[in-house]
Amino acid sequence: MSQDQKTGTKRDHSVDAMSTSRLDMDESKPDVIWTVHVEVRLSTKSRRRVDVIQDLVRVFIAENYDPISLPSVLEGWEANPTLASSVEQIAISESACPSRALYLKDVSLEIHAYQPNETDAVEEYANGTAGRDGEENVLAASVCELPCRAWEGLWDGLIYADNIKLKLLDYIHATLVLSDANVDFNLVTWNRVVLLHGPPGTGKTSLCRALAQKLSIRLSHRYSQSRLLEINSHSLFSRWFSESGKLVQRLFNSIMEMVEDEDCFVVVLIDEVESLTAARAGAMAGTEPSDGLRVVNALLTQLDKLRYQKNVLVMSTSNLAKAIDSAFVDRADIIQYVDLPPREAIYEILRSSLCEFVKKGILQETKVPALHLALYYEDSVKHRRGASSDAMLSHPEQDLALTLLALAGKCRAQQLSGRALRRLPVLALARYIGIGVSTSSTSATSGLNNSRFQTDIRTWLDAMEKVINDRAADHGKLV
Repeated sequence: MSQDQKTGTKRDHSVDAMSTSRLDMDESKPDVIWTVHVEVRLSTKSRRRVDVIQDLVRVFIAENYDPISLPSVLEGWEANPTLASSVEQIAISESACPSRALYLKDVSLEIHAYQPNETDAVEEYANGTAGRDGEENVLAASVCELPCRAWEGLWDGLIYADNIKLKLLDYIHATLVLSDANVDFNLVTWNRVVLLHGPPGTGKTSLCRALAQKLSIRLSHRYSQSRLLEINSHSLFSRWFSESGKLVQRLFNSIMEMVEDEDCFVVVLIDEVESLTAARAGAMAGTEPSDGLRVVNALLTQLDKLRYQKNVLVMSTSNLAKAIDSAFVDRADIIQYVDLPPREAIYEILRSSLCEFVKKGILQETKVPALHLALYYEDSVKHRRGASSDAMLSHPEQDLALTLLALAGKCRAQQLSGRALRRLPVLALARYIGIGVSTSSTSATSGLNNSRFQTDIRTWLDAMEKVINDRAADHGKLV
């Protein structure tokens, strides 16, 4: 969680923060009522009725936060005994409003209270082929109960250039509106299938899991249970001729049984879907066994059956879009390209890592400026040359923002994926900072303010830049 997301905009905030909020709000239409989602994470020991918690949270926000910052994690609710005994966190989440702050008179609060599952237990589905030399048992899929505590924060940690996450949420909302209205499928059709494609390491699979987690929270008032079923695409091919199609049908029969429970929302994830559809293309070209045709035909048939169910969403990912069968692509309501992160997204990814280090006491207490401030500083430097520019760079916060922006630009030039960016601080510690930082020593007994176990943020920025230079040299040797 970034530093500026820790708290909302309380009434006693500084004049500077308030002026920024008013500037943002002036840009929006005054007659528009924006829906703002509030996520309330309940403790496992909470036995309070959800509606009671929601009412208390609504009153707390009305009395303490006006305007509210988007997004933010609220503080001060611990003073209420009921909330203190039942709640772990209150977070202001997404809104379609482009502003970073809103007055409550322009807001409709949607409060979602949820209890994450403490265990990370995953149920595994195995498909067996009987009647052979013993059964061929392979892991066909894994099922995870949602919301899952292990995936808390995953949604916020995924940063993209365009508003991909909000687009997906809006799509789900649209399908629910049409389903609730009982729209005639013969006149208006949707398949509840989403395809994410793009280079490796851009967070496609993580986005699917994060979306499933988010939906389990947002739809908790409609469905008492939510599950994510991840299909192991490679397991749907059998070494026995003609058995692969049966494996697909057997798996989807299990999915259909799960979906028949109207109180359960199910997200089906088909990772690396090209491994299925490429087999069909090869079979049609005569280069692969015809069993590949049976697999994909069975898959498409089962998808057509699932689209009539209101409580299911099919997510799929691919690194090789050209290998995906056109019949599968045609069934996708959303075909979203997930590109490598641009400079602005890289800045936020690196910033979130540095803020986490500050939070955990690995870095000395430092305020890392948000992206909009960094861009403002950069724009100011471009328009103020000479002495004014030098004066600006003497300010530590502004200097830090510009340095991090430059580092983000260097990462973009090397086309680093989100996966590679998240590894960057680890490699910086291992290669150039070393054992001078002892994270195990930053405990309650040592105290997070013990500088012996902390480093300056400049040390990390320099180390990460060296790692980027090393990567360029190493990749040059691969060519």
